[in-house]
Amino acid sequence: MTSTSWIQQLATITAAGESAVLVTVAEHKGSTPREAGAKMIVTSEQCYDTIGGGHLEHKAIKHARLLLANRAQRSQIEHFALGASLGQCCGGAITLLFEPINPPALTVAIFGAGHVAKALVPIIGHLPCQVRWIDSREHEFPSIIPSNTQPIISEQPTDDVQDLPPNSYVLVMTHNHQLDQAIVETVLARKDALHLGMIGSDTKRRKCEHRLRHKGFTEQEIMQLTCPIGLTSISGKLPGEIAVSVAAHLIQTYQQQVATACKQGTQNTSSHAEIHHLG
Repeated sequence: MTSTSWIQQLATITAAGESAVLVTVAEHKGSTPREAGAKMIVTSEQCYDTIGGGHLEHKAIKHARLLLANRAQRSQIEHFALGASLGQCCGGAITLLFEPINPPALTVAIFGAGHVAKALVPIIGHLPCQVRWIDSREHEFPSIIPSNTQPIISEQPTDDVQDLPPNSYVLVMTHNHQLDQAIVETVLARKDALHLGMIGSDTKRRKCEHRLRHKGFTEQEIMQLTCPIGLTSISGKLPGEIAVSVAAHLIQTYQQQVATACKQGTQNTSSHAEIHHLG
């Protein structure tokens, strides 16, 4: 067990691509170990925080891991009487909400196989994601590529934008500014990317914004583009330095989005939860 804030821990777990079950005391009557609102996170190997300990918690952990093993998607509500059958003589009753948290399979699309991309792909190769690495120049792809990375040789990279799954993270860093612009426009037109970044300077961004406005994109759509990419706190112009900065920014963006999604998820009502009674 650890006392780390449950929301921080849940964000860390899901950002690592691991599934978990959030166990919440939804209701309590009489004398109970914890009051409504107490939470515990259960993964296949660890538990974080507590709903009161004892046989109740043991049984809750066992049920949560059964949900994980079955890859459950829907929430469940379980009712427990804290009597002799649970070895807890509080005399009260408690209702637990089990919410499976299954992080989506993350796709990162990298357009361009230049020096920065070559330095970036091995870093992202250690992350829990699937990478689509797209370029028209076959000779630019190195002989050794991480196992999570699929090199795609494409004469029309904009066509490959249409093949991306929803909620992809897109990084644009080709050898051609006009091609970068076309890819950005195609991604924005789809309206379903979780992140869109383009390598370049502030001047390149201003020119890109001007063209986007001319094409009829709204200010809200244009603001979805991140350019320049990378963390401003990491300086340096070497490909490796830029790659580390871009990877760090990508991880930061993903973790922030996961934390926000987790927080919003816990605010939803349990009106659609399955209701069960455990003896």
